[in-house]
Amino acid sequence: MTDEPPTVPRLVSEVVGRLPSVLEEVAGQLATQHPGYAGFVDTEFRNVLAGAEAFTERVFRVAAEGHHSRSGFVTDGERALFMTIGREHYHQHQDIDALLAAYRIGAAVAWRHIADVALGHRLPSTRFAGLAAAVFAAVEELSAASRQGYVAAESERRQSVRRHRHELLELLLSEGPSRTAIDAVAARADWPVPECAAVVLVDDTELREQLDGHGVVGDGPVLVVPDPDRPGRSEHLRSLLHGRGAVLGSTVPVDRLHTGLELARLAARLRDGGLLTGDPLVVDDHLDALIVHRDEQLLEALRTRLLAPVLELPGSSADRLVETLGSWLLHLGNGRAVAEELHVHPQTVRYRLGRLRELLDLDTPRHRAALLLAVGWPGTDPAEGSGTDVARS
Repeated sequence: MTDEPPTVPRLVSEVVGRLPSVLEEVAGQLATQHPGYAGFVDTEFRNVLAGAEAFTERVFRVAAEGHHSRSGFVTDGERALFMTIGREHYHQHQDIDALLAAYRIGAAVAWRHIADVALGHRLPSTRFAGLAAAVFAAVEELSAASRQGYVAAESERRQSVRRHRHELLELLLSEGPSRTAIDAVAARADWPVPECAAVVLVDDTELREQLDGHGVVGDGPVLVVPDPDRPGRSEHLRSLLHGRGAVLGSTVPVDRLHTGLELARLAARLRDGGLLTGDPLVVDDHLDALIVHRDEQLLEALRTRLLAPVLELPGSSADRLVETLGSWLLHLGNGRAVAEELHVHPQTVRYRLGRLRELLDLDTPRHRAALLLAVGWPGTDPAEGSGTDVARS
């Protein structure tokens, strides 16, 4: 052997001659931890070998030219191919780290053979170092391409799911969606369809991230929470909603969320008017008030008709009598409880009830039930412009 440095073609020829052995060794090392990749090398041996030969020649050529940067060793076609490999790994739910580990195994085996050839020819240290840099920089480029493809596919998937979840939210909150339509859109949105769900009204962007593990749909102010009554979830959900001004709707079948949304919005309006309280405001805790207030025009008409004789009195007298009537009805005629609630003497309660009996029918059960609807829940005086508050439970 002469001391003259070997030419690039000579080195390439010797390394290429070893490539079948290199691939067999790589497949052997992969077989234990990554058998899928080992199988790919075996079944696609000819194609992998052809690609490895072209790649080896280019790496040697670029290294000989002194291009020791961290890029430029991989062609656009190779980069696109390895990006596709990364994408496929994401779509097949395979671990990208395992793929990159396989690349490192292949690089280590290949470099051992390349170094053996280079040392056998007593390659000068500068050329040897350049060749090492070229080999590992090239592998890093391929790894980066696969990682980029994987991340791109993941990002596209997230965007697609987000887009379909917006579509799903609109469908769930629409009036009378079919279960078939819900199932179809939910499949695209990667959302397991529950039997029941609840609407949450909340204007808090941080909460959305905290609810992610609950399979929540929506970014606010309207969210859909699946199976909110599942053991342990109800308490956790109420805890998360505490202090955020939230409204938790009733649990309803998933195709009836439109009704749940209507009730939640009504509860929010009554809360904003000072008529309901709760943190969070839970619709199921106020169903009676919501039923009464669901049709305000009808409720106002009922109040006006039933309370007309009282409302014709001067404002302060009407206020006191309506307040007393509401308390008396809610306390089932217990005068002492009425006096304690209103902070008046029991005699004052008896006087007011006597006055009410002169004006209204308090003895007919059916009439008392109607009066309870009219004044037993939070509301406002039916007299226009009076601004008077009637009884509050």
